[in-house]
Amino acid sequence: MSHHILIMLAAGIGVPVLAALNASLGRFVGSPAVAATVLFVVALSVSAVVALMTNPQAVSKLATAPKHLFFAGTLVAFYVLSITWIAPTMGVGNAVFFVLLGQLISAAAIDHFGLFSAQPSPLNLTRTAGIALMAIGVFVTQKA
Repeated sequence: MSHHILIMLAAGIGVPVLAALNASLGRFVGSPAVAATVLFVVALSVSAVVALMTNPQAVSKLATAPKHLFFAGTLVAFYVLSITWIAPTMGVGNAVFFVLLGQLISAAAIDHFGLFSAQPSPLNLTRTAGIALMAIGVFVTQKA
C-alpha cells in the first residue's frame, strides 16, 4: 500500500509541474491548443507503449467497452486545455488551487453516492470537516 501512496504523491506533484510546463509551451508557441495537442500526442505514445507491454489483451477489449467510459478522455482534454490557457493568467498555484478544490468536491460526491462503481463511503460530519480543512489548507497556502 505504501508504494501506492508514493505513486499518487508523485502524480500530485506532477499536476502543477504539468500545468507550468504546458502553460509555458502554450506561451512559447502562442497557442494553448497546440501545446495541449503536443501533450496528448506524447501521452498517447507513452501510454500505448505501456499498455502494449503490460497487457496487450486488454487493448483488444476496447471495441466492446461502454461508450460512456470514453468520456474520461474529454475530461482530461478539458483539464489540460483549461490549465494551459488559464495558468499563465492567474498563476499555476491559483489555477491548481481551484483544480484541487474541484477534486475535493467531486471525490466526496463520487464516494458518497458510489458513482461510477466506486465503493460508497457516506459523507458524514467527520469527512466533511476533513475536506473543509483540506480546502482551507490549500487556500491558506495560496494566500501566504
